[in-house]
Order: sequence, then C-alpha cells, then structure tokens
Amino acid sequence: MSSLFASYLRVYEPLTAFDRERQLFWRRYAREGRAIATGDGPGRQRTAVLEALGAGWTRLPDLPDEAYVLEDDDTILVCPWNLRLRVAEAALSARDGVPSVLADAFVPPILAGQAKAVVDDARTGARVLEQGVPRKHEQASTWGVPLRWFVFVDQEERELVTGPGNRRTLRFRTEISKARRRAHRGVSVLRKSVGDAPITEAVEEGARWLEEFHPRSVVELDYAGLVDLLPDDALEADDSPALVAKGLAGLANGDAEGATEAYEKLVARWRAVQLLERCN
Repeated sequence: MSSLFASYLRVYEPLTAFDRERQLFWRRYAREGRAIATGDGPGRQRTAVLEALGAGWTRLPDLPDEAYVLEDDDTILVCPWNLRLRVAEAALSARDGVPSVLADAFVPPILAGQAKAVVDDARTGARVLEQGVPRKHEQASTWGVPLRWFVFVDQEERELVTGPGNRRTLRFRTEISKARRRAHRGVSVLRKSVGDAPITEAVEEGARWLEEFHPRSVVELDYAGLVDLLPDDALEADDSPALVAKGLAGLANGDAEGATEAYEKLVARWRAVQLLERCN
C-alpha cells in the first residue's frame, strides 16, 4: 500500500448512482454511523490490506465494504473504497516486469489467478452488463499533489483547519459539474497552447474520469497526510489552485510570461515537498 504521506482525489456519489442492493447497503451503513473519517481512512486501508495479506499470500483476502460518507440534511453521498478490487490490481501489478521466480515469491500463481479473476469479472463479468464497470472513486498520489488535480477546484473552495487541539486539514470540495467545466476548459486551453503535451493528456484523462460519475456528485481534493509535512503558515499561504488558474488564464490570453511564472512557482513548491521523501 502507499505511503501515509499522500494526497487524494475523491468522488462522492449520491445513492441513486448505485443499484438497489448497494443503495440499501450504503444507506444502512451511513445511518449506523459506520463510515470512517477521511483522516483515519488511509491508515485503516493500509492496516486492513497488510493484515489480510499477511498469511502467506495464499488467497485473495475478503475485505469489508467500507466508504467515506458525506451527509447533508437527507442527502447521503458515498465514496466506496473498493478494497478487494484494488488489492487484486496491486497483486497483478506487483508481478509486472519482475522475473518469474521473484514474482512467484511475492505473489504466488494461485493468488495471481484469483486476482486476475476478480479484475476480469469487474471489467467483463455479468455484473458489468447489469451495472457497468465499477468506478474508481479515489485516486492517490504520494509525496505531493499532481498539478493537474488543481485544475478541477477553485481557491475559494478551500477548507483549512489548523491550530492547537484540531486535526489539521486542508481540502477542497466542489460540485462535479463545476469540476467538469474546469477540466474541459483546461483541456481546451492546453490543447490550443501546447498541443498534445503530457500535461494536456493528463488533464484530459482526468476529465474523462470525472465523466464516469453521477452529475450530482461531489469532488474532493484532500491533502490528507501531506499536512503533517507542512507548517501552518505554509498551509495558510498555499494558493496552488489559484496559480493553476493564473497559468491557464495566461496561456489563454497569450501571456506566456505570466503563465511561466505561475508554473515555476508551483513546481518549486511541490518539488520541495517531494524532496522530503529522501529525508525519511
């Protein structure tokens, strides 16, 4: 599993985005107060997977259905973890590019076969015909925030909590309709300005991902464990979404100097965070 020093991009969907069985399950899950706080989730995910895989890796573990939940009046939105599928994908990726002797030591063939069956079923099984391909509600990035994620949010949507006695938090939440508009606008500007560059393709991939979800979903960019790497004044001064917006506006208006200045400031800020990995 990934480092606890990670950021997350999540989508919370309303219950109507799920089939009836899942709707009933998630409604009961939320009403019983079983949902896990986002601050506790990464550690819980890591512990659950490591414990489940600790018994010799002889089988794909049965992991509980968990989710992050947002509740507003009578509205419930959920961001499922989908741990079983994620573990299956991780088991298969661990074998990629590794000599067979080492691959079998880390992920035995019997486990790899089970993992492949889970992944194949998730993409082409009978449930796909009824419900569609399972949506990946959460993306993670260790030791930083991908700059493309900032395209989807606005500086004014920041939620910052600091100070003694508080769990320090920095996140952005927005309606998915707004995130989609920003993503498509960003792709348009980048395609006209820099063409088929990696950043254009990355933002375009993000735009396609957002299109998979219900139109009344909520998008969340969460600094999560990264806040433990940064002092309060750095969190308070963080204006990364504003810098991305400034850079895109500069490209759209032909202000190459302004766009370059914003980009270089962003890169320097997040490179400093990435370098902290070497200190651990």
